[in-house]
Amino acid sequence: MRVVGIKALKNRLSEYIRLVKAGETVLVTDHDQVVAELVPPGPGRSSQLADALLAEAVRKGWLTAPLGAAADIPVTKPVSSLSDLVAQLRDDRDAR
Repeated sequence: MRVVGIKALKNRLSEYIRLVKAGETVLVTDHDQVVAELVPPGPGRSSQLADALLAEAVRKGWLTAPLGAAADIPVTKPVSSLSDLVAQLRDDRDAR
């Protein structure tokens, strides 16, 4: 475990991030009081940012995780062909 002041952390942030990435814990102090703790991600934490943001949203109650994966996802058919959509868009523009 390392202890570092805020100013030293700011000046050598990359070095301390490498230590945390290697598995070490870094305590950040401000006037000899611990104000933050940098720790490596826990075993359940995904390395993908999007996964971490989704997990945080579930923890905060903003989202509800599904109970189970859908076994049979329904296949959706296009509402219209691309050429029909483009023709409708052109007609709509010409009408203005």
